Amino acid sequence: MVTKTATDSRRWLALILLCATQFMFVLDVSIINVALPSMQSAFDFSQQNLQWVINAYTLAFGGFLLLGGRAGDLLGHRRVFIVGLTLFSLASLMGGLATSGAMLITARSLQGLGAALSSPTALSILTMTFTEGSERNHALGVWGATGASGGAAGVLLGGILTGMLGWEWVLFVNVPIAGAAALLAPIFLNETVTKKDSRQFDLAGAFCSTTGLILLVFTIVNAEGHLARTLGLLWLCVLLFAGFILIELRSPAPLVPLRIFRLRNLTGANLVTLVHGTGPLCTLFFISLYLQQVLGLSALDSGLAFLPFALAGGASSGFASVLVNRFGVKPVLTAGMLLMSLGLVLFAQVAVGGSYLIHVLPASLIVGASAGLSFVPLTIAAFMSVKAEDAGLASGLLATSQQVGAAIVLALLVAVASAHTKGIIAAQGESPAVLASALTQGFQSAFYLGAGLVALGAIAAFLVIQQRTKHSRLN
Repeated sequence: MVTKTATDSRRWLALILLCATQFMFVLDVSIINVALPSMQSAFDFSQQNLQWVINAYTLAFGGFLLLGGRAGDLLGHRRVFIVGLTLFSLASLMGGLATSGAMLITARSLQGLGAALSSPTALSILTMTFTEGSERNHALGVWGATGASGGAAGVLLGGILTGMLGWEWVLFVNVPIAGAAALLAPIFLNETVTKKDSRQFDLAGAFCSTTGLILLVFTIVNAEGHLARTLGLLWLCVLLFAGFILIELRSPAPLVPLRIFRLRNLTGANLVTLVHGTGPLCTLFFISLYLQQVLGLSALDSGLAFLPFALAGGASSGFASVLVNRFGVKPVLTAGMLLMSLGLVLFAQVAVGGSYLIHVLPASLIVGASAGLSFVPLTIAAFMSVKAEDAGLASGLLATSQQVGAAIVLALLVAVASAHTKGIIAAQGESPAVLASALTQGFQSAFYLGAGLVALGAIAAFLVIQQRTKHSRLN
């Protein structure tokens, strides 16, 4: 006979395993950026081709997330989780052993596919392992803190591994983590097949949604300087998504049952998620450039400079579950988004002759803390009243909103900052002083725009998210 204590112990061991994979996926996103210059030298990448080391992963990850989440509902969350981890591990090994740029980019695409299968199913397993309420809130707090620590570890570990062992090791490091997690999953995770009555697969819907998402992310990340192509591809995306909706309305076994959007908190959480990543994106992207290109810090010093940001996010993620249990998801989420907007306004005060302690550290702590504070209630809201059979779908939708939102927001912010910088240089010349000033003013414009986007997210959270919901079957 299994005691309740033993069962509880097994569930928390399952949480450790799931968090280890979350740590790895977040680590992989940040660690690869540090090794890009070394990869460029190794394979003689042009600046244009180098971006595909990142974009190949982003396209596959963002494009297949929805499919991966639903596959878990149909085929079993643990089974799909293991398949994704195995693929991710093998793809990481392939990338580390790459002998050409094409082989490396292919490996990164396969990594993205593996992550798209494992990431949403991991979150699904977590939500079904822990009961809705304070127990699940605590587990999600641990999940959020793990993600924040993965981002910090990636920046530091990337610099150390690349400098001491070579760029290959930023990929090799994933192999033992993903491999061990795949082997341990059958021991600590229960299998869940929540669609036993129907194994039909919506191939037409899967084609339209996956193609549309991949094309959308591709169009966004490659929009600069290609206005006509961008407009044409966006129009094609609209047609694909319109076709997807028509297919889902008619399909007997839809990939995304549209009834799911009658869950107000799930819909609201996805809307907020589209802009939630703005704070971390602004910090990691623009502040990294500001520290190195304006203040003159080294890559390693810049990595160390992000530690307070990551630690604040980890600490607030753990504390957020306590606040949600006391005050509910709506006030905590709204406050977190408003705090993030404030942090971005502070970042917009960066100056050419600025300092880390005055212009970067305070805002880093605020944005980091607000990101963790809002992530936990955001995730909790997305799963309130979601049936077990739709857990994978809810995870896939949330992760898709996160990836697509990040791609859109970053492209928009970069375009605004770049246009502002180029305008100043065109008017005043390219002396070092002008360049530093132009870059800084470009960053400032991006931060102000980011603050506005996050404020819109706070408004959406306040207006759409419900404090309490009744469980409904939504047949």
